[in-house]
Amino acid sequence: MNTYQNYIAGEWVNASSGATFENSNPANNETLGTFPLATREDTRRAIEAAKAALPQWSNLPAPARGVILDKAAQLIGARADELAAILTKEEGKTLTESKGEVLRARDIFRYYAGEGFRMGGDVLPGNFPDELLYTRREALGVIAIITPWNFPIAIPSWKIAPALAYGNTVVFKPASLVPETAKVLVEILIEAGLPPGVINFVTGSGREVGDELSGSPLVSGLTFTGSVGVGTGIYARAIKNLTRVQLEMGGKNPLVVLNDAKLDLAVALSVTGGFGLTGQACTATSRVIVEEGIADAYAEALAQAARKLVVGNGLESGVQMGPVVSDDQLKTDLDYIGIGKSEGAKLLVGGELVKPSNGGGKGYYVQPTVFDAVDSKMQIAQEEIFGPVIGIIRVKNFEEALEKANGIGFGLAAGVVTNDLNKAMRFANGIDAGVVKINEPTTGLALQAPFGGFKNSSANTFKEQGKSAIEFYTRTKTVYLKYG
Repeated sequence: MNTYQNYIAGEWVNASSGATFENSNPANNETLGTFPLATREDTRRAIEAAKAALPQWSNLPAPARGVILDKAAQLIGARADELAAILTKEEGKTLTESKGEVLRARDIFRYYAGEGFRMGGDVLPGNFPDELLYTRREALGVIAIITPWNFPIAIPSWKIAPALAYGNTVVFKPASLVPETAKVLVEILIEAGLPPGVINFVTGSGREVGDELSGSPLVSGLTFTGSVGVGTGIYARAIKNLTRVQLEMGGKNPLVVLNDAKLDLAVALSVTGGFGLTGQACTATSRVIVEEGIADAYAEALAQAARKLVVGNGLESGVQMGPVVSDDQLKTDLDYIGIGKSEGAKLLVGGELVKPSNGGGKGYYVQPTVFDAVDSKMQIAQEEIFGPVIGIIRVKNFEEALEKANGIGFGLAAGVVTNDLNKAMRFANGIDAGVVKINEPTTGLALQAPFGGFKNSSANTFKEQGKSAIEFYTRTKTVYLKYG
């Protein structure tokens, strides 16, 4: 069994307490390694190291920072198969899904490497003769990055890459369920040429590490992806120091299927969005709102498709859906399935444990699950499950579909399946969500486009990804220069 360390101020170190925790493979419960349980003292050291490294890194010309990020992109690509296998072992998604995520991380670093040549301010008309008026972008400072377990390399990459590109230094805390993928990413950044202290890597509990990061006056910005409860707690602590905060939180994403939709397409999008990644994506399809004219045919076809999905160890060929990430998540999924039954929803397929032969009888497997006759006020229609569970909500017309799609506290992603351009545009304009998909799955994002939700899905402040990232990771200085 491998034993790993934290990375602070350019050195790999154990937790000051000596305490560790284990991470394991959700497909078979195999222990993969032990990681340090960093203390508050360790976290403070990491923050101080990032603060000390800030002047040198932020003053390095932005194109030179971009060269290092480009080298990291090359290294990720060269190690893509290795990284995909590590990711699948500790998170559970299929090898195909993991490989796609790794290549996305490569492309994110490649994109932000180019930001070294694009970053800049504006020259504005002066109010007086012989005056130069311009703005410049400067690094925000030390950035605390707290990431979830469901995308162990993609989400860290789309936070770390822009942070570094724009001249910030980083303290990175990954989710405790997936620390090895994060550790390899840090190793790659070191190999690419990051100076000591520019990135610091600490593993451990949210209560110790996360609270210290969110409460530190030395942290200038904090970016977090995770649950609403944790996110709002982080915001409350960080605001005391006027720390800039970026939050991306939950989703309960609808896919609206209208009467004119192609049935095969609607089912395929539902399977991809609801059962792909084992339903463990913040943008996953968890509600399908269907017009009555197509509802019977759709429900039957979706149930058939769910029955055919091959569930098993994501490392095995032919597997289409891997295990859920942990025993706790499995219990959550099964609890919500029980709630759905008790609320009167009609279980069409799934809802039971799976014990595939390639898991050795162990692991956290649940069947792809479909409920019909779901009322939009039921718990399973309002609360994020984060598992492979889809609820079908039947409606009479487009107007009712839009109303029910919006009748929830989340507003992350939403989709519609239709051949009616008028209704597609009305949906895009009327839906209260930050990401809108038309005839595409609710999952899947373009790295060059802004990403972020509305309502309880985010802090409603700063978007992630693409050109929008510069708004969070930099501050703007306005300069008035009188000459002559």
